[in-house]
Amino acid sequence: MSDNILEVKDLKVSFSTYAGEVQAVRGVNFSLKRGEVVAIVGESGCGKSVTAQTIMRLIPTPPSVIKKGSSILFDGNKEITKMSDKDMEKVRGSEMGMIFQDPMTSLNPTMTIGDQIAEGLIKHQKLSKAAALARAVEMLTLVGMSNPEGRIKQYPHELSGGMRQRVMIAIALSCNPKLLIADEPTTALDVTIQAQIIELMKKLRDKTNSSIILITHDLGVVADMAERVIVMYAGKVVEQGTLDDIFYNSEHPYTWGLLRSVPRLDQNADEDLVPIPGTPPDLFSPPKGCAFAARCPYAMEVCLSEDPDTTKLSSTHSSACWLLHPDAPKIEKPIEAGGRSHG
Repeated sequence: MSDNILEVKDLKVSFSTYAGEVQAVRGVNFSLKRGEVVAIVGESGCGKSVTAQTIMRLIPTPPSVIKKGSSILFDGNKEITKMSDKDMEKVRGSEMGMIFQDPMTSLNPTMTIGDQIAEGLIKHQKLSKAAALARAVEMLTLVGMSNPEGRIKQYPHELSGGMRQRVMIAIALSCNPKLLIADEPTTALDVTIQAQIIELMKKLRDKTNSSIILITHDLGVVADMAERVIVMYAGKVVEQGTLDDIFYNSEHPYTWGLLRSVPRLDQNADEDLVPIPGTPPDLFSPPKGCAFAARCPYAMEVCLSEDPDTTKLSSTHSSACWLLHPDAPKIEKPIEAGGRSHG
């Protein structure tokens, strides 16, 4: 059995629109080990959620197209890109679960909480309605919900945001999936509830040994939960490595920009956050060189005309930047270890 639960190779996903083709994901490569937590980070529109939803095959085709040569290998022998909708339905919900970023719009307002958790159990595990509802109570207990017997009779609008997110986690975990994808799971929640949800997901990972892909732009959540980090920009992976590689030894100017824009506890009150200037490129017509070049203070002529190759920096760390070329000028990184700015 392979060590990897998931292997994504040269994934390219485009959308056909009235204005042309949007190249949302442009050759993404990464793998995920069994029981591992990997975070995919980047600004809005960088391709994080499209990558995640393509793994789950949740994006309708058309308008989306998974390009030829793309591969998503799940659990050693399931090629997700070639599976029929019927076969994919058997995998989705039972072997793969997903927590969406907005529990209010992701839950069905016309069904009770119990019925929504029971639905997948009846379909995938062939449980009776009574057994599925009993399991729903167990799941709500597992995710730390008070009065689970009463909650299963309630509707989503009767619960707070944090409770709804716990219900989403209960649904995603109800069939003991091997892979859990959490798409911005704490975005709509206040800080206290965020911390509780992160703690809950860590406990559940330890208990169930599910592999987790965490999609987020919040580097604080990443530091608290992930073992490896994949940094995406304009539909591509620009850097990936262990938590220490990315937070203490990052090598891509975009990663430096992300780290400098995060508030820190040791920051002086008069010290400004440093935003990344400019905006991401238009993926209707992506630039032929490095997509970050127009916003990068270190851009050279070659950055504008040619896309850099990915440089392997260690067995765990790689980055796609022309600054890593042997002939590139040596520069001082603008950040110290841990994301603290120089100066």
